[in-house]
Amino acid sequence: MVLLRHISFLKAVFLHSVTAFGGPQGHFGMVMRTFVHQRHDVTEKEVFEYNAFCQLLPGASSTQVLTLIGYKRGGIPLAIITLFIWILPACFLMGAFSFLLQYFDTTGQNAKAFKYIQPMAVGFLAFAALKSFRVAIHNNITRAIFGVSIIVTYLLFKSPWIFPLLIIAGGFVTNLSDKRIPQKGTPPKKIKWGNIWLFAILFIMAGTLSELAKNNSWPNRRPLNLFENMYRFGSLVFGGGQVLIPMMYEQFVERPKSEMVIRKNQHRREGVISIERNDFYTGAGVVRAIPGPVFSVASFMGGMAMKDKGTGWQILGCIIGSIAIFLPSALLVLFFFPIWYNLQRYAVVFRALEGINAVVVGIMVAGTLYMMKDISITSFRTVSFLNIGVIIGTCLVLTFSKLPSPLIVLICLLLGWLF
Repeated sequence: MVLLRHISFLKAVFLHSVTAFGGPQGHFGMVMRTFVHQRHDVTEKEVFEYNAFCQLLPGASSTQVLTLIGYKRGGIPLAIITLFIWILPACFLMGAFSFLLQYFDTTGQNAKAFKYIQPMAVGFLAFAALKSFRVAIHNNITRAIFGVSIIVTYLLFKSPWIFPLLIIAGGFVTNLSDKRIPQKGTPPKKIKWGNIWLFAILFIMAGTLSELAKNNSWPNRRPLNLFENMYRFGSLVFGGGQVLIPMMYEQFVERPKSEMVIRKNQHRREGVISIERNDFYTGAGVVRAIPGPVFSVASFMGGMAMKDKGTGWQILGCIIGSIAIFLPSALLVLFFFPIWYNLQRYAVVFRALEGINAVVVGIMVAGTLYMMKDISITSFRTVSFLNIGVIIGTCLVLTFSKLPSPLIVLICLLLGWLF
């Protein structure tokens, strides 16, 4: 009954979920307009504080900010309901699209209309990398980390461990000097880390069960592997959906083609999770055309990962993808927020974030370059020139105009249909 007094707030969250286009930056502006200036659920100062806090955490930042607004109004129960309402429309649409794309594949209707979605998706990633570079790369150490991250990520793209190792290394390197961000005042002596136990237990259990299922060839082990993949992404992705896309591409498109992976799985009942390259690019592009978090692409990827096992399994894949990708974001933001006022007194946290952000931009640039290998841009053919035009055009339109992302997607679909 207590939740009844929050019906108006939850209605506003739902309306926000079906109208919030433009990624985290666009979402933040709409949050300010709806929940600060119109409804007065939180103050402007609180929203900026929430946003600053969420930038320190991996996961979907716009989702975490909205979850904290629900937490402020009604504690953990309302925060969970807010999260569910926010992600449901986008995850439903992307999950449904995995079925629609399968229908197109079956009838052969997708090849034409979605032809330029691939270069468009690369254009979006290039724009995000360019924008992030201007914010994150601002001194010699971040330039060095950025350059090394590009080279190492590009050369070892098929190795999933390279992403967390680079993130850890980036945070460590920028803490070797305290001159750029000195410690001010005396930090509190102790932080209680007990609240993080559930996140850590789930991370360890998901990894352990996934490995056991793979090594022992458990029948129908794919849901366990899918949960581990998505939970790991949600736990390690700094920089939002722009970094999630390259990580998913490595895991679901490139890694299954590795000779070592093929050799290890050739005698097992089920191989590693694999998604066709064209399907991956189509999902990564179409997610820009729907409202809500870019992380909802996990619903699509989960469905595509299970599509060969039947409708029921495909629905299960969509559900697992949706839950596993957002669960770390929710656990981290709700468990860490009570100790935020202590954390922000530690300069080591902000020095680490400086290096992590430089690594993230490097991963985005390397991902852009790696994904461009799959697109025809070097042949002297009409399609190659159009692909180059779509990549550059998408980046330029996003940089110099206010054209909404859904309209860019529709233009590229029309371009594919016409040419």
